Amino acid sequence: MRKITMWFLATIAVVVLLFSYRTSTGLGGSPSAGTFGGASAPAVETGPGAAADPKASRGTVTRSGSTTVADGPAVQTKRGPVQVQAHLSGGRITDITPVTVPDENNRSREINKHAVPQLRAEALAAQNAQVDAVSGATLTSEGYTKSLQAALDGAHFEAKP
Repeated sequence: MRKITMWFLATIAVVVLLFSYRTSTGLGGSPSAGTFGGASAPAVETGPGAAADPKASRGTVTRSGSTTVADGPAVQTKRGPVQVQAHLSGGRITDITPVTVPDENNRSREINKHAVPQLRAEALAAQNAQVDAVSGATLTSEGYTKSLQAALDGAHFEAKP
């Protein structure tokens, strides 16, 4: 009888511990976001109860001579906000700077260390935001392309061949 009682209590303890364990993929809590270059911006929520279209809340556009710098909105993903800044000159995208990417945990940082430069290179080569998602970084890829497209739309960018 004593062995059964101890087994039962141990089983209950394990079940309670399993259900109370918080993973990095949990929906609760507020995700943190990493910033690049010391810049940060408020997140634009997308999803239930929020504007689903990042173009509805465009970032800022600054023009200086033939150079335009357009900030895309921070697009909220399950892992955290993603925001980019596009540098435009002579009808071309000359640079794309990540302003905010998810860095809630080591896994997010590791994923984005490889995904963000690849997304940048593909967007610069394509001269638009229509790039393939990086394998293993689907959420970051979607946020990146939405923020970039909104920045390009805000700057009224049309690529020149």
